[in-house]
Amino acid sequence: MSKVLIVYGTTEGHTRKIANQVAEWVKAKGHNADVVDSADVPAWFVMAGYDAFIAAGSLHETKHQRPLRHFVADHAGVMSARPSAFLSVSMSAVKQDEKHKADTQKCIDEFLVETGWKPSVTKAVAGALKYTKYDWLKRFIMVQIVKSEGGDLDTSKDYEYTDWAALEAFTGEFLKRLA
Repeated sequence: MSKVLIVYGTTEGHTRKIANQVAEWVKAKGHNADVVDSADVPAWFVMAGYDAFIAAGSLHETKHQRPLRHFVADHAGVMSARPSAFLSVSMSAVKQDEKHKADTQKCIDEFLVETGWKPSVTKAVAGALKYTKYDWLKRFIMVQIVKSEGGDLDTSKDYEYTDWAALEAFTGEFLKRLA
């Protein structure tokens, strides 16, 4: 039985939901999993003892969360030496055309260069529009962006675009590296 650390950075909470769901899938496959918020690392946390790592961060204005960048940079050596995966959560990943794929990959590559981490695998994950959690300015900006992309514009509700089945399959494939 392997021990997997799932560390995440989130702004409106969707990436936390993803991290917790990934932990459930890891546990269902017979492994142990700890979930840690990079912005609030608990006092009990010690990096030693983990057999694999999954980091999940949401992308905002072409950058992943600062606490996640710092956490990964601080632990890049040990994370690169073991099976590891990076989940980049964004609205850019919703569209599957070449431009959006390239834009998302560029942000992933910049994160990896900045942190020095060399994960075994990466995955762009479609995120969520959390209109009800945005302040008026962010809601206005998001509506302008979404309107130009032809997306959902009803700001009275939130929209979740994550392909949970694909993410579960990715998690299962990643866990095969622990065998």
